[in-house]
Amino acid sequence: MKVLVVEDDNLLRHHLKVQLSERGFGVHAAPNAEEARFFAEEYELDVAIIDLGLPGMDGITLIRTFREEGKTFPIIILTARGNWQDKVEGLDAGADDYLVKPFQMEELIARLQALSRRAAGFASPTIEAEPFKLDLAKKQAFREEDPLTLTAYEYKLLEFLMRHHQEVVSKQRLVEQLYDDHIERDSNVVEVLIGRLRKKLDPDNALSPIETIRGQGYMFRLPCQ
Repeated sequence: MKVLVVEDDNLLRHHLKVQLSERGFGVHAAPNAEEARFFAEEYELDVAIIDLGLPGMDGITLIRTFREEGKTFPIIILTARGNWQDKVEGLDAGADDYLVKPFQMEELIARLQALSRRAAGFASPTIEAEPFKLDLAKKQAFREEDPLTLTAYEYKLLEFLMRHHQEVVSKQRLVEQLYDDHIERDSNVVEVLIGRLRKKLDPDNALSPIETIRGQGYMFRLPCQ
């Protein structure tokens, strides 16, 4: 899952990036609206965390700008302001949820996952496509009731493909799920990981859940719920 963090406090921004990255999220971190808009244009985002008290263009204006530009990813407001008017203004601008500082990281992560599930059309904390199941909170994949041993990168690809089930996903989109912007990207890694995933998901090649669409990308072809 790709998360945009927009926070002008250097320490908090660094803390959020480190903590979210350690939990398997891909994080783009921006100290202001200008950089945030760059990331939103250049990368496919799943959710954004935006502080209201940004320098220059404030958080409310940034949220309105994203929505006017047609950006539909869910947005969580971070605010040190406790009054209800600020929360209402943020939600009216187009945000989906809010947290008041200080907050617990576990609560932020739970809200991120809930918003991302709803945006993808999933209500529960699992994604199921018989005989496969993903536990989104524990980042664990199962076949029937048997846990699958996946690397962090393998899990990231599988989760993204299942979230976008029955949709052709280009190799470039998958590459962006694997790498942060500061790391040199290697699209050949995707082919290797897809091969490994196929062997782990379907060693007998009986279901072929991941289909290669020649010249376009890959598709998780089983319906998910």
